[in-house]
Amino acid sequence: MPQPRPRLDTPPVPAPMLAVAGELPPRGQDAAWGYEFKWDGVRALAAVRDGRVGLWARSGTDVTARYPELDRLPAVLAAADVVLDGEVVALDRLGRPDFGLLQNRMHRTGGAEVARLAAAAPVTYLVFDLLTVGGESLLDRPYAERRDRLDALDPAGQRWVTTPWFRGGGTDVHAASRDNGLEGVVAKRLDSPYRPGVRAQEWVKVKHLRMQSVVVGGWRPGKGRRAGGVGSLLVGVHDDEGRLVYAGHVGTGFTDAALRELGGLLAPRRTSPFADALPREVARDARWADPVLVGEVAFAAWTADGRMRHPAWRGLREDLDVDDVVVEWSP
Repeated sequence: MPQPRPRLDTPPVPAPMLAVAGELPPRGQDAAWGYEFKWDGVRALAAVRDGRVGLWARSGTDVTARYPELDRLPAVLAAADVVLDGEVVALDRLGRPDFGLLQNRMHRTGGAEVARLAAAAPVTYLVFDLLTVGGESLLDRPYAERRDRLDALDPAGQRWVTTPWFRGGGTDVHAASRDNGLEGVVAKRLDSPYRPGVRAQEWVKVKHLRMQSVVVGGWRPGKGRRAGGVGSLLVGVHDDEGRLVYAGHVGTGFTDAALRELGGLLAPRRTSPFADALPREVARDARWADPVLVGEVAFAAWTADGRMRHPAWRGLREDLDVDDVVVEWSP
């Protein structure tokens, strides 16, 4: 009979330590920092005891049942008592994390559907920190020591992978992350302790931003202080056949003045200008507009279904022709 899953009243630490957004450390301070690639997944704490594993999301929610394939532990963890920090990711055919692939798994809670999804597109747990081992807390130990001890333990195998890290060389690591289609890097001070639940200056996430010209094909009404006006824009790009296909909705990066300006420029139409269907939750309150305005957005990456992840509005581009708007960054 399989062992029951561990059920704890609380996660092993209150919450994971978080990074602030920023730039790479100055070159003169580079040697005081370690660098990791930033993975496009879902943060999770893992506790392994007596050959069983429990997983908790950032919020403290027990998510063990969502990822049954992670029950198969690496051999080194079979008799271990550890708490680990890492990221649950879904990998594309090139072995790169793809957040879009993971979305189908994030809100499932168990049963036959989860088992089917786990078999069809299994996730991987990328481990990048060791918080306790054998009952010994490492929270007050420096990052460099925790990483060295994690590397010595080497909890890799099955669906578990220990991630690489680098002492110094931040510029090169950042460039390598871009070359490999990753989100960016996380810089961590070598002497930093682990501060559960704290967004600390000792950890800095440095993302790559991609720029894309888009055609505005509609909008969604605002809420709260944006009520009565434009809340977000529905945007698209032209595919190889010249059709305007939906690329996402943009709700950040606007000033109040920009929203007022856009409200006066959007020419209403009765039907969608997009060649494909929009997600139901977007289309139900959509207001369509003639696809004559071109803007620019910054975004993190393309999802597998052709949507921009984390798009932010940068402004109108009156210098660009609508028909020239195509994908500028390969998905």
